[in-house]
Amino acid sequence: MATTAFFIPNVNLMGAGCMADAAKAIASYGYKKALIVTDTGLVATGLVGQVAETLGQAGVSSVVFDGTHPNPTTGNVESGLKLLRDNGCDFVISLGGGSPHDCAKGIALVAANGGKIADYEGVDRSARPQLPLVAINTTAGTASEMTRFCIITDEARHIKMAIVDKHTTPILSVNDPAMMAGMPKGLTAATGMDALTHAVEAYVSTAATPITDACALKAVELVSQYLRAAVADGQDMQAREQMAYAQFLAGMAFNNASLGYVHAMAHQLGGFYDLPHGVCNAVLLPHVQAYNAQVAAARLGDVADAMGVDVSGMDDAQAAQACLAAIRQLAMDVGIPAGLTELGVKAADIPTLASNALKDACGFTNPKQATHEEICAIFRAAM
Repeated sequence: MATTAFFIPNVNLMGAGCMADAAKAIASYGYKKALIVTDTGLVATGLVGQVAETLGQAGVSSVVFDGTHPNPTTGNVESGLKLLRDNGCDFVISLGGGSPHDCAKGIALVAANGGKIADYEGVDRSARPQLPLVAINTTAGTASEMTRFCIITDEARHIKMAIVDKHTTPILSVNDPAMMAGMPKGLTAATGMDALTHAVEAYVSTAATPITDACALKAVELVSQYLRAAVADGQDMQAREQMAYAQFLAGMAFNNASLGYVHAMAHQLGGFYDLPHGVCNAVLLPHVQAYNAQVAAARLGDVADAMGVDVSGMDDAQAAQACLAAIRQLAMDVGIPAGLTELGVKAADIPTLASNALKDACGFTNPKQATHEEICAIFRAAM
C-alpha cells in the first residue's frame, strides 16, 4: 500500500453564528493586524464592515483589500501584497468565496517566500508556510477556505495557474451559513454545482482512498438533497447549512484525492474568457464523466445512488448513464446554461484550450488519460 496524506486546516468552525467564535479564536492566536482580502461586491453589502467591526471588538485591527477579481490575477496578488506590507499586517483574512480565498493565499504565500506568485505554479514549490491565513467563507461550493489549492490567472499568458501547495492551507476556516443567506440564486447554483464537481472528480480519482470516498459520497448526497432548496430560497437556513457541510466535505475529498479533466478544462475557460468557474464546471461535468465512464462506470453508479437514483437492477454501464442524467437534471433545475456556446466559447479556440488543459491536467488524477483529440471532442460535445 502506498503512503497517503490527508490535508485540512487545524481548526474549522461550522454553524450559524460561528463568526463570533472565530473572532475570539483569532485574538487568542495573538495576531494584531489583518489584511482582509475580499471584493467590492461584499464591501457594498456591508458584510466586510461587519467582520471588521467584530474583529475590532476582539482587539484585532484590519485594513481592507477589495481588489480581487472574479478570476483573481497576478496583478491582484501584487496589489494586495503591497497593501499588506505598507500597513504592517501580520496575518491575512480572506472573506468571500473562492476568488478572495485564492487571492489571499497568493498574497500570503509570496509574503512569506518572496518572489512572484508565478514562481509557485505547480506542486509544493514553496520553502516556507505562508503568512497565517484565516479563511471566512460566504459561498457554498469552492471549498477554497480549507484546501491547499490556489488558482491564479496569469494575465500575460491568459491561463489559470494551478498552485497546489501544503503551505497554502489556512490555519482556520469559518463556515457561517448566516453569512451565505444573501448569495444570489445564480451564484448559489454555480457554487453548488462546483461542490458536486469536486465530489465526483474526487470519487473517480485514481488517488481516492476510503476517507476521501466517504467524504465525496456524503457531499454528493447533500448537494442532491439541498441545492435546489438553497437556490429557490436563499433564506432557507437548513438548506444553507447543509450546503455548507456539503461543500466542505467535497473539499476534504478533492484536497486529498485531487481533481480531473473537468477542472483542467474549466480553468482554461476561466483564464481565456474570464468565465465563472462553477458554471464552467457544471456544463463540463456530465461530458467529462461520459468519457470517464469507459473505465469508471461502477464508480459513477455509486454517485448515481448517492444522488438518490434507484440503480438496483442496472449494470455498471446503465448506472453510469443514470448518473449523467441525474447530473444534467440537477444542473437544469438550478438554471445552469445548457452549453458552452451560451457562455461565448468559440469553436475555433478549442484546440488551444485543449492543449492548455492537458498541461494543467498533469497534476490531476483523472481515471482515464486523454489525448488532445479526445479533449477537443469533449469540449465540442459541451458546446
